[in-house]
Amino acid sequence: MISGVVGRGLAFWQAGRATNVHAVHALLQVSEFLERWAVIPVSMLVLLFGLIITWMQKWPLFGFLQGASSNWLLLSSILFIGITAFIAPLRLIDRRKQRTRAVEAALAQGTITPELSAALNDKVVIRFRTAELIILVVIIVLMVTKPF
Repeated sequence: MISGVVGRGLAFWQAGRATNVHAVHALLQVSEFLERWAVIPVSMLVLLFGLIITWMQKWPLFGFLQGASSNWLLLSSILFIGITAFIAPLRLIDRRKQRTRAVEAALAQGTITPELSAALNDKVVIRFRTAELIILVVIIVLMVTKPF
């Protein structure tokens, strides 16, 4: 999953820097492939197996809400579920569709259009993906250090 997030981000970033519409198209195809096959389904598997392991190890998933003194798992769960289940679909689905239309129009014209440039430099997408990566790093740090 982490490789998919990083790979998708790098491919998208390179697409924004490319000067050839065909290179942009190829890089966006890589980004979309990673999104659909390495990020979305694998993140659901990570959640499922994380819940199974939590149950098997009898870890306090709900932390202080169930009277436990350890809350790192609760915070990790909130961050992971929040970014995966709620924020991503609400903010990115329409932008992906707009980006697809912009790529198709640019390919038809044979050049990078202003619409495609705008889609590749969409601040919402860039900020979301940056936040997603930061949250994944925070979750890993919480899992390793178990600070509270």
